[in-house]
Amino acid sequence: MPKRIPKKQEFIPLTEPVNTVEVEAKPRPKRSELEKIDPQRKLTGNSILIITEKPQASAKISAALSNGKAKQLSSAGAPYYEFERDGENIVVACAVGHLFSIAQDQKGSNYPIFDVSWHPNFEVRKKDFTKKYYQAISKLVKRAKEIIVATDYDTEGEVIGYNVVRFIANQPDAKRMKFSSLTAKELETAYEQREPTINWGQAMAGETRHYLDWFYGINLSRALMASIKSTGKFKIMSIGRVQGPALHLITDRENEISKFKSEQFWKIFITISHEDEEVRLKHTGDIFEKDKLPEFESLKGSEADVSTKISEKITPPLHPFDLTTLQTESYKFFGLTPSRTLQIAQQLYLSGLISYPRTSSQKIPEAINPKQILKRLSEKFPKVKLATRSQPIEGGKSDPAHPSIYPTGEFQMLEGDDKKVYELIVKRFISCFSSDAKIENKTVTATADNKKFKARGLEIKEKGWLEIYPAKMKEEEIPTINGNYEIEEVVTEEDATKPPRRYSPASILSELEKRNLGTKATRANILETLYDRKYITDQKSIQATPLGIHLINSLKKHSPIIIDEKLTREIEEEMEDLQKSKGHSPKEQEIVLNKAKTALKKISEDFHKHEKEIGKDLVKATEELWKQEAKENTLNQCPSCKKGNLIIKYSPRFKKSFVACSAYPDCKTTFNLPPGFIKKTEKNCEHCNFPIVMRVMRGKRPWFLCFNPNCPGKEEEEKEE
Repeated sequence: MPKRIPKKQEFIPLTEPVNTVEVEAKPRPKRSELEKIDPQRKLTGNSILIITEKPQASAKISAALSNGKAKQLSSAGAPYYEFERDGENIVVACAVGHLFSIAQDQKGSNYPIFDVSWHPNFEVRKKDFTKKYYQAISKLVKRAKEIIVATDYDTEGEVIGYNVVRFIANQPDAKRMKFSSLTAKELETAYEQREPTINWGQAMAGETRHYLDWFYGINLSRALMASIKSTGKFKIMSIGRVQGPALHLITDRENEISKFKSEQFWKIFITISHEDEEVRLKHTGDIFEKDKLPEFESLKGSEADVSTKISEKITPPLHPFDLTTLQTESYKFFGLTPSRTLQIAQQLYLSGLISYPRTSSQKIPEAINPKQILKRLSEKFPKVKLATRSQPIEGGKSDPAHPSIYPTGEFQMLEGDDKKVYELIVKRFISCFSSDAKIENKTVTATADNKKFKARGLEIKEKGWLEIYPAKMKEEEIPTINGNYEIEEVVTEEDATKPPRRYSPASILSELEKRNLGTKATRANILETLYDRKYITDQKSIQATPLGIHLINSLKKHSPIIIDEKLTREIEEEMEDLQKSKGHSPKEQEIVLNKAKTALKKISEDFHKHEKEIGKDLVKATEELWKQEAKENTLNQCPSCKKGNLIIKYSPRFKKSFVACSAYPDCKTTFNLPPGFIKKTEKNCEHCNFPIVMRVMRGKRPWFLCFNPNCPGKEEEEKEE
């Protein structure tokens, strides 16, 4: 019986912080004041102010540096922590991510536009929740004699800290805490050994990326929407610096599939007997010419010369996780999408259970004291005893900011997907210190009438690291055969060539990494954007929609530079070089930005020239998509008016699906649906005959449900509960 839609659960907020003190809010600065940095300005307070990126990080740092004695206070409604350490008054405040956004300085919707700069979020968006945190830090800066940036140690974290330092504290630089996990020992070391300046390479590369993403995202999106508007229609569309090449890869694969012509072929198998055991061997080549089949059929009853080759293979453990590998393995084992895996890993990091996940490193440095981590893990994971290797297996990739993803050795209760991902990280880490696996490969070869047939077997002689990590390796036993044997049977199986496989969420991520498109931290979000814009569909086998295909085809024809991965890759490489810089490097930053501006000016010329043609292409594609969606989402006749059909619809405003009658506005019948991607099925409810729909959420099992609130089956379920 299908499940009903659950009742809405009450949300219970966290308890209010103790020792709360309210202070007055600082008024919003004028634009000229925001940009003016006085390098001679001195901090005149008596406190050390530590700026973090997330509330959980504030709590962890405060607890570590105060030995759990920090007081949680409040300024402008935003929490912060205060405590004494070695005679110093220390304040830890949180920026809750970005307090500033790049925005257009003057209003207008023309393109291209490059007149942009950093603005406080509450200037860009009304009622922005970050305003109180901005005001709190503005107040606390007045008490500071030293500022320490303790945001995530990556480009995004550096930009967050740098903006607070220059735009709120009005300082040219600050000290920097560098850490890869939120464990007490590492945080204390990061504080005591804080670096004298922020990481300028990360700050410059991060800020440049923000400008580039704005330049491309806003200007190209405006160009697309202006093209549609020129036809008298309207639709929100977007394309970006990496979105374009990524969608191009997917649509190219879709074109390969649509053009593919299947070809018939035959597989030939022979059977021989050895000590009452039948062995089946396959011909080493498939047959594409039917008239050759009799040559094989005549082999029945003839003798084959059979020999066996045995080889032993030593298989070392897999390298430790970087972010991309963790995402691909989580998808392979649990069906979790890359964005969901990153979300879980980020939460595990903030809980102090694993190291920082946004890393490209495959190294386990001695500095993290891996032997001590293994000792702590042994309390919960007995198979640590198999970690007998003195030095861990490592991969070839490194990251200047962080080591590979590793468990810290701290524990807390976990459930569901969180537990799955955490335990996968633990097993991968332990396996890096485990012994090699020994695999015996066996190949039986039979030759008859100059035709070769083979059968292969695999046996794991020593499991080694396979005892710990869930690698997919299937054992296949076959006997050792040598000599002449009669061919007892010849079997012909007809088959056909298959088109290239569509990308999965994991394989497209790996492909983007291989081509150096996007970053480890942004690729998953790029994929989500393509889904949200309805350029692609299907959660497991990514398929380009008519809209995605028409968009790429139109761009190929009128402005191919948008989807040119070569330009995107060059910009990525230039930003990587920028990240290696040791100091403030505005000239190098300007070179990268000017290159992008030149490309965008050319793109804008192309769009202005072909605006109506592009618009017509996109309107046609949108109409095709709507027809396709209507066909896929139409259920059955409306039970209220008996005239229209019930249709699954999606509300962009509320970001959820619902069921409505196609006869609207004459019939206003609607039904609520739970969050998630909703698909129709061919089944009806056994209690009320309403159509059954399927809710799909990434990383979770499909849920089949009846959406009729008055279904008699609902009463039965409530009685059972």
